[in-house]
This record gives sequence, structure tokens and C-alpha cells, in this order.
Amino acid sequence: MKVFKNGNVIPVAGEAFIGDIAVDNGKIAAIGANLEYPEAEYINLSGCTLIPGIIDAHCHIGMFEDGMGFEGDDGNERSNPVTPELRAIDAINPYDKCFKEACMGGVTSVVTGPGSANVIGGQFVAMKTAGGRVEDMVIREPIAMKAAFGENPKRVYSGSKTFYTRMSIASTLRKTIIETLDYDRKLKEAGEDESKRPPYNFKLESMLPVVRRELPLKIHAHRADDILTAIRIAKEFDLRITLDHFTEGYLIINRIKDDLRQLGAGVIIGPLLSDRSKIELRNLSMIAPRTLYENGIKFAMMTDHPVIPEQYLSVCAALAVREGLPEKAALESITINAAEIVGIADRVGSLEVGKDADIAVFYGHPFDFRTRCVMTIVNGEIVFDEL
Repeated sequence: MKVFKNGNVIPVAGEAFIGDIAVDNGKIAAIGANLEYPEAEYINLSGCTLIPGIIDAHCHIGMFEDGMGFEGDDGNERSNPVTPELRAIDAINPYDKCFKEACMGGVTSVVTGPGSANVIGGQFVAMKTAGGRVEDMVIREPIAMKAAFGENPKRVYSGSKTFYTRMSIASTLRKTIIETLDYDRKLKEAGEDESKRPPYNFKLESMLPVVRRELPLKIHAHRADDILTAIRIAKEFDLRITLDHFTEGYLIINRIKDDLRQLGAGVIIGPLLSDRSKIELRNLSMIAPRTLYENGIKFAMMTDHPVIPEQYLSVCAALAVREGLPEKAALESITINAAEIVGIADRVGSLEVGKDADIAVFYGHPFDFRTRCVMTIVNGEIVFDEL
């Protein structure tokens, strides 16, 4: 057992206090003041701020390897616009140095997977940033199925004449969903009778959890019209979705907030700390988080790593505070909100007894630009230490 003593603890699930966190067997065993256990290892964190390990709800860490170029570029399979059978865990390099850098920034959990080249890109995974082997790092897999609208699929496939328009992108997604629903119906009708079962279809098998509402579509949508299309299709087929990027969402939030609540759609915004590198980003603004908050929309913030390096997620949250987002809401957007939106809040996102002992320790408040992460704990183990 380890006891982290005398820190300024911000549990997110309660009020901040000066006290201790005891961890045992990878879990938080106790939180409070003056915790004492025989034979425990005591680590004094006086003067430091302890928060839940930071969670990035959308990134591509391990998929586009740092400093590798083509040899490490495994984030987009451009051979077919519909690839639901692809699994992020088969591409992630857990030895990409960015995992270590994520730990150095207090990021302990990430949701990572394919990029946005394809209409349906494949399966995301929620994983820890330390562990050394993907299987040992997984929190939940698959965690979502990637889908994408707009500029990226248009650009990647326009040369092959697969599609040129947003109409065709939407119809490609609809066609796949309809085929999956038909496949599912035939499977249910056949029951245990093998002779009546349809031929095994790898792609459609991978889509079954989506149409059965067991797995959300993680939808890349920057522009307002693409956000509206995503909502339209989710309603049409009764799908679970998250709206990722949501760049222009703040401009139309009054028109869609009832739809978001009706669908239970998660909102994951970002990357905000980047240039307007393409047309879809022309309305990129750091006031978006504040606008969503003022309209009562729960959201998470993301890096879209490698667009923003993983370790700077807390900086993005701090800049949103500068633009008017309350400090508490900013912290929730990179901890408990992220965990709840992607479906891993039973394990991470707040400092509570029974949850994974994932803790980020800052010398000062994490949103102070002068501070830095000085220790990171993942599953109760210190994986980064500068104290």
C-alpha cells in the first residue's frame, strides 16, 4: 500500500481538501486526512495539487507515431471507405514515446483509434498511457466505432471517384447501417438453426454492436451542416453517438441542444489550440467551451493528438478558463465528463474509493501556466516522478 500525504486534493467528485490518498492493488483504498496504515509506503506531497488522472476522450496516440513518417503512419486505411472491422489495438505502438510524454503531462487515460479518412474507420479503444503492452493497458475495447463526415472523406476519396459530395458520404453510412440491420434480422430469425443463418460477413459483424446500441458511433463532424447530418442519421436509426470536434457546434447550440439531450449524445470538442488549417475550421474559437457550458451542455475536451501533443490537454483547458469557462467546468471536461461521455467513469475520472488509482500531481494548480506535472500515478504505480 502507498499513501500520498498532505496534498491539496481536488477529487472532482467532491470538495477540495488538504489530505491523503491511500492506494492498494491498483485501486484507491481511502481518501481523507491523517490516513495511517501499518507498513504502508508514505509519500509526502505537501504543496502539491492532486487531481484525477487526465483523460483525453479523442486522440490518435500510438496510431501516428511520433517522428516516424510513413513507417509509423497507421491511423488511416485508405483502401476502402467502409472499414468497421479494423481495430485500433492492432495498430497502436505502446512504445511510441508520446505515451511517456502523456504521462509527463498527467494524462493517464486516452481514447485512441483511426483517423477520419473513411466514412466508417474502425474501432477505438480506451486505454491507459502506461503498461508496456497494449493488452495490459486496455480499459475497454472496443469503446466506439469511428465515423466521419465532411471534408476529410471527400478529400481522400475524390480522386478515386468513390464520392465527391456530402450526400454520398451520408448515403454510404446509411447503406452500411441498413445492410447491418438486415443482417441482424436474418441472424435473429435463424436463431440456432445454422442452415438458415446468412453467410458470415466480417464487416457487418463488426457493425452489429452499433445497430444494437451496444457501441456508439464516434462521429467526426466539424461543420454545422455535418453536425446536423449526424443528428439526423442518429435519430433515423436510433443510434448512440458522440459528436467529436464539434467545431461549429457552439454557433448552433440553441437549435440543437434539445436534440442532443433527446439522443443522449456526447460532445467532445477540439482540438482548440491549433491553426485553421482547413476550411472546416474557419470558425474555430476558444469561446466554444464557455458557450456550451452556458447552454447546459456537458462536454469533454480533446487533443486530437498528434494535432496537439497529448501532454498539453491541461493547457487547452486552462486557455478555455481564460476565455470565460469556469475552472471547475474546465477540470471536469478533462476528467469526469470525458470518462462519462466515453463510458469508463466506473473506473476513472474522479478520485473515489474503489476507482483506479490514477492521479496527476502538479506543483501548483494545473491551470496555472507556470505549473507543471511533477508526478503521475497509473493503477497505483508511479510512472513519472520529478519530485
